[in-house]
Amino acid sequence: MTQWKCSNCSYTFGAETVPEKCPSCKQTCTFSDVTCYIPDCGGPGNIDPRLVGKKDKPLNE
Repeated sequence: MTQWKCSNCSYTFGAETVPEKCPSCKQTCTFSDVTCYIPDCGGPGNIDPRLVGKKDKPLNE
């Protein structure tokens, strides 16, 4: 399962596909794939802490 992070509220959740609206803030947002793909953080199905801590750039930059 892919782990997604909301660009608006930074909520992270697991889902097979990106929803139309964030389950937390209920806004139409951009979602980043923050799934771990390396053994260091547990592999697929886990959140990569290096990506979760990263600030998303505003869409207008």
